[in-house]
Amino acid sequence: MSEASADISEDAFLGGQLRLKQKRSGHRAGHDAILLAAATQAQAGDRVVDLGAGIGTAGLALARRVGAIGLSLVEIDPELAALARANAAANAIDAEAIVLDVTADAQAFAAHGLVPDSVDVVLMNPPFNDPARHRGSPDQMRHTAHVATEETLTAWVHAARRILRSNGALTLIWRADGIADVLAALSRGFGSLAIMPVHGDAGRPAIRVLVRAVKGGRAPTRLFPGLVLNDQTSGPNGEVSNILEGRAVLPLAEQ
Repeated sequence: MSEASADISEDAFLGGQLRLKQKRSGHRAGHDAILLAAATQAQAGDRVVDLGAGIGTAGLALARRVGAIGLSLVEIDPELAALARANAAANAIDAEAIVLDVTADAQAFAAHGLVPDSVDVVLMNPPFNDPARHRGSPDQMRHTAHVATEETLTAWVHAARRILRSNGALTLIWRADGIADVLAALSRGFGSLAIMPVHGDAGRPAIRVLVRAVKGGRAPTRLFPGLVLNDQTSGPNGEVSNILEGRAVLPLAEQ
């Protein structure tokens, strides 16, 4: 086994429907990406962009569920983008992997075909750890993948708003104690919000929040019952197991 291959693992997602290669060290794909995909509404023929795609987990999981979408996986790290490209090919999913900083300007996006008002669906799992409470990794790429600056969320939402067509939808996952920041970032240009808290354990505060927002939407905000990840045995409950194994989606994807 070469040194390069020893650094890479191949892991099963969606109950084995998706097999993805990823680095053994650094940021690794997990439940957040699968929950994000399960909360995203899309249909065959949609143009879909996964911002900050990493190895492609969320976007590829969505493509596996929906079928023929035009999928772009946007990732700043060339090594992760290469893994995303390889993962798409290995799973026979038609997708392009683009090396691009999500905070880049409109001209940089357009150079990759992501022009304003051209996309039906955006999903994203931005870096969301609070730098005031989270010790960042000395590895710069790992730090970038995890730790948000004060401008991160606003900049990512702005990028999504720019490329989405009117009535296109953005779905994102963020830490629950930052919900006020999410609402503030979405207050410009988005409406028709659907919000679902995610709890690690029953009876404890939410740890994540899933949010779907429509560009130019005017419908009232809807707050869905919280999703509880673990049952009394600290293992995934039945509903969550069905979602993680690709047998069910979240209500946000059904609206």
